[in-house]
Amino acid sequence: MMIQRKKYLEKLIRYKDKDIVKIITGIRRCGKSVLLNEIFYKFLLENGIEKNHIIKLSFDMKKWERLRDGNALYEYINEKIVDDERYYIFLDEIQMVDGFEEAVNGIKAEFNSDVYITGSNSKLLSSDINTIFRGRGIEIKVFPLSFEEFYSYRNIDKNDAFNEYVMFGGLPYVVTQENRADKTEYLNMICSTVVTKDIIDRYNIRNEELFLAVMDVLCSSIGSYVSANRIANTLKSNGYKTIDNETVSDYLTYMCDAFLFYKVKRYDIKGKEYLKTQNKYYVCDLGIRNSKINYRQIEMTHIIENIVYLDLLRKGYIVDIGKNRNKEIDFLVKDLIDNQYYIQVSYTIDDVQTREREISAFYHLDDGYKKIVITMDNNPLTNLGNGYRKLNLFDFLLDDEILLKV
Repeated sequence: MMIQRKKYLEKLIRYKDKDIVKIITGIRRCGKSVLLNEIFYKFLLENGIEKNHIIKLSFDMKKWERLRDGNALYEYINEKIVDDERYYIFLDEIQMVDGFEEAVNGIKAEFNSDVYITGSNSKLLSSDINTIFRGRGIEIKVFPLSFEEFYSYRNIDKNDAFNEYVMFGGLPYVVTQENRADKTEYLNMICSTVVTKDIIDRYNIRNEELFLAVMDVLCSSIGSYVSANRIANTLKSNGYKTIDNETVSDYLTYMCDAFLFYKVKRYDIKGKEYLKTQNKYYVCDLGIRNSKINYRQIEMTHIIENIVYLDLLRKGYIVDIGKNRNKEIDFLVKDLIDNQYYIQVSYTIDDVQTREREISAFYHLDDGYKKIVITMDNNPLTNLGNGYRKLNLFDFLLDDEILLKV
């Protein structure tokens, strides 16, 4: 049974026929191609679009290798468009086409077309969409399955579903496999493919062993402060003598460009400025992370923090790390209508000492914004005093509007 990515489909439907290029981005195998070439394609057919007015090209297939040139792509589309009716054009893994920018702009400008493209590298796409597509591009970020999508598909006990999600993540193919060995084997393959194809080969990295060691450190450090200098020193102490900060910094950028990790900046709330050091990195999928470090270090608070961060991004929030005097706030969250939230994440705050540690990060913040601790605790207490609220993790993950309600 195909996993229906309803929220992403709704976005595509909302942007259908608007005079913008729809740019679908995300890590390899997160479901971009299925979303476009199967789910949205089916929607178009069911809503009266003729099959011969939908052009689908997937550039990672040998079949379309000859079109990995912008001029060749343009000429092919020109030949396929034979009337003045609207054509829906799907260009999958567009970053593999040399000169795709001018080709896509030409197709959009010269034909009655609605253009959709996918890509697995943010440096070629999301970093400068307005420039590439002359102000007429909109990015739709696709992630591996959220817990809500995962739980809906698996239809098993909620706690069992969560334990499986924590261990194997939300890549669509993994979710559809019942056998744990099959899940593990696929994740090992994906980890190798993503790293090799999207990073090592693309950036011509010569010291593969060193790159993989940096990735291991990052996988082991989700939810912790990270810097290029700290990683370099860690690896030097482990015997890597030729590493330097600049190389580590480049590797971190490459991994973020491939949507493997997300970098989160620190914001000084009192000083009203971004800080230049000690960022955090969260992994795109826990299954990939766990596979890379052989299913070690399943530390639940940091795992939950990673899950919450990704879910905030999926829900469209802008997310930073907050610095409040000498305290850290896990997430400083804003939406597009300027609602703001301070969020702490902890596996449990049942004991007094842990509760005090978490809520003390909110002290001296008198701006009226909601202050929330997300936890696995199931007890009914939600009011922590002084306007601080406790929110169960499942309630957060399974309700897109929950932050407006607490």
